[in-house]
Amino acid sequence: MDSLRGKVAIVGAADTEVGVVPHMSATQLCVDAGLRAIEDAGISKDQIDGLITCNSFAEPFMYHAEAIAEYMQIFPRVCLGVNTGGGTTFSALHHAASAILSGMCKTVLITMADSLKSGLSPEQAMSMQVSAGHAQFELPYGPSVPSLYALVAKAHMEKYGTTAEQFAAISVACRKHASLNPTAQMRKPITVEDVVNSRMIADPLHLLDCSLISDGGSAVILTSAERAKDFPNEPVYILGVGEGHGHEHISQARSLTTSAAVEAGQRAYEMAGLGPEEMDFAQLYDCFTPTVLIELEDLGFCKKGEGGAFVENGAIELGGKLPVNTHGGLLSHCHPGNPGSMFALTESVLQLRHQAGDRQVPGAEVGLVHGQGGIMSSHTTLILGRDRV
Repeated sequence: MDSLRGKVAIVGAADTEVGVVPHMSATQLCVDAGLRAIEDAGISKDQIDGLITCNSFAEPFMYHAEAIAEYMQIFPRVCLGVNTGGGTTFSALHHAASAILSGMCKTVLITMADSLKSGLSPEQAMSMQVSAGHAQFELPYGPSVPSLYALVAKAHMEKYGTTAEQFAAISVACRKHASLNPTAQMRKPITVEDVVNSRMIADPLHLLDCSLISDGGSAVILTSAERAKDFPNEPVYILGVGEGHGHEHISQARSLTTSAAVEAGQRAYEMAGLGPEEMDFAQLYDCFTPTVLIELEDLGFCKKGEGGAFVENGAIELGGKLPVNTHGGLLSHCHPGNPGSMFALTESVLQLRHQAGDRQVPGAEVGLVHGQGGIMSSHTTLILGRDRV
């Protein structure tokens, strides 16, 4: 299980402008993110021989990765478009690392972007929100994405006594971190009362329990650990990676309160030879507040059913037991759809380079990053470190 541990490193990372970016299309944002990451890595685009992208809702291509390569005028040996929702980023990283170790390519650019805020009409945005369900068992009843995640929240509340105020504590922590991040879309601090008094979207989820709608893009560059020393920035090593895939449609889920993050986390911990107690921070997919709470439990940071108590009283804030989503997360930094988790990855690189400024976790040496796609469907966990072992 240690086949990847410490053998591949992130040597470049960058984000575009985020929020409302009407002067750039989704394709332009994707390319801009890639070029920024190339600059951060101190290389030329001609040195990229692997490219992985994620298709865009606002500006889709039949062959998205090939279209971006064409736009950038790079001619990679490996060219791949992926799509597993919010888990796309880290599944792509898993495949990129495997391609490097197998000798298929040497230097992989992963770049993703979308323009959900300025690139979609209201009708297109609503169509996207109501098209995720099972064609036979869900779509005929008209559920939106928030209502499907509301099922998860309600199930946890009914089974474990979790409260709306406990969900709200997650939003408060993310906004506190975003207030320290000059690039975040929403930076004004909020309180638990603000969250629970905000407009109801899908009972029990309020407006401030829901992630943002954004434009933006993000990119990373990977290479072998041996080559990483030749790049200008301190490498960030992949110590562990694991995936777990439980279902496609929420009506077919084995459980609404336990997810395949359990398997993804266990596989990543085993590869890294580390446990949850050794993580200095965690960047967890937070499309809605209940996802964070369930991920905390499933990834072993607290026992099942104790997530609500864990997030209270600042435990997931900077200075707490486990800082979570130090950039502000999807709830406050930005969420341009499938590429949203990319920002958790670039934030982790900054944390492990010790370049995160006012939101830096002191002495951070190892961190966990987790993405999930669908409605708690596909999960990938990464463990990253400053050292190879």
